[in-house]
Amino acid sequence: MYVTFEAQGKIEIGILSGNSQYVIPLQAAEQHYCNSNTLPATMLDFLEQGNAAVATVQNILAKIDDSCPKLPLDSVRLLAPIPRPRKNIFCIGKNYVEHALEFDKTKDVNVAVPKIPIVFSKPPTCVIGTGAVVKNHKHITSQLDYEVELAVVIGKKACRVAKEDAYEYVFGYTIMNDVSARDLQKAHGQWIMGKGPDTFAPLGPCITHKSYIPDPHSLSLQCFINGELRQNGNTKDMVFDIPTLIATLSSVITLEPGDIIATGTPAGVGGAFNPPKFLQPGDEMRLEIEKIGVLVNTIEK
Repeated sequence: MYVTFEAQGKIEIGILSGNSQYVIPLQAAEQHYCNSNTLPATMLDFLEQGNAAVATVQNILAKIDDSCPKLPLDSVRLLAPIPRPRKNIFCIGKNYVEHALEFDKTKDVNVAVPKIPIVFSKPPTCVIGTGAVVKNHKHITSQLDYEVELAVVIGKKACRVAKEDAYEYVFGYTIMNDVSARDLQKAHGQWIMGKGPDTFAPLGPCITHKSYIPDPHSLSLQCFINGELRQNGNTKDMVFDIPTLIATLSSVITLEPGDIIATGTPAGVGGAFNPPKFLQPGDEMRLEIEKIGVLVNTIEK
């Protein structure tokens, strides 16, 4: 599990120990075990190095012992794994049947479920890490909502990728909370104004390498608001699977290392309840995805 963290004013990348109690700084670990300095300080640069960087980490992991340089997890601040993506996050709308039905407030699958992927985006200024506060933007919205999503992190340049080759271009997976202002989303028609306000893309807590998730379409995902289970789904229920999404996007847009695809959310968003359960100042959002971890953020008071 790869992380970006801040310790004593310095931002670095690392991996979580097997018990998730420690962060192992990768540059220090490489120097300690390999007597070399090839790994970079940022996640984007790490992804650019591709297989060579992963091979170095695997070499480190094979040598880990009690002498390993490590920091207690509670002594560092986890940031978003990619604190500032190079470009907008690609997001997929209505990619779970039950959510599509609740979103369109209909029971007609033919009306609600899209025939081709619905793609929108969130700008890099949306991104924050676990533990950070989501701005309430009360000057423009009164309908804040949450969405737990599996996010795919691209590991190498992808252009016109065939579905059968799609996973070759995946580095790993993380969690994204697609925080949404439903009133702005509806008022503007196109979704970027409702989805793109600052801090509306909590991301993390880590990136799990794809080798630890051989089937990303068998993961449970949940969202708790102040301890109440609101969303409880499984990635097997996606309308369009990850290979389809990568093939679709890369048919017209070149994907690059560090690009992020948020794959949609299951049913249970706040706006679908009667009456709606929109987020309030101080609310805690706890998102969990199997084999990745827990992403926790609160709404600004």
